Amino acid sequence: MPIHGGKGEKAMWKPFISSIDEQSVFVEPATEGELEAVGNSFDLMLPNELKGLLEETNGVIDEFGCHLIWPTSRIIEENLAIRSSEDYKEMYKPFDSMLFVADAGNGDLFGYSIVNGAISKDDIYTWNHEDDSRTWVASSLKQFIEGWLKGEISI
Repeated sequence: MPIHGGKGEKAMWKPFISSIDEQSVFVEPATEGELEAVGNSFDLMLPNELKGLLEETNGVIDEFGCHLIWPTSRIIEENLAIRSSEDYKEMYKPFDSMLFVADAGNGDLFGYSIVNGAISKDDIYTWNHEDDSRTWVASSLKQFIEGWLKGEISI
């Protein structure tokens, strides 16, 4: 099933996710202002897949009430908190090379790699809170969502 993002294109995230997990919950789309706030908070252009998903539903909630993909407000909140934590600065490598968009529910986070101030690839990585490793888990947001929901991605 094709996934499209960006203005004027028919969004396909809800049917795609529902085809894997019928119990996923979708919310109102993110506004242009909310999307700009994420980009402006980290001086980044959002990847097309993430922007397209957020334009269709501002976050996705799984059957257990946990966010599969965070809403824009939580993307900002979590990334700012992890980047500014004095404790984390002493324990972990800097986090300005990541934009986190989801969590595993155990302290580990999922997100995009930032290189030279930009997200240039759609790859999704996991950050392990126990050993500070950053490991590739999927080649796209679509692959991450499908793999996570089907239990094919483990951490």
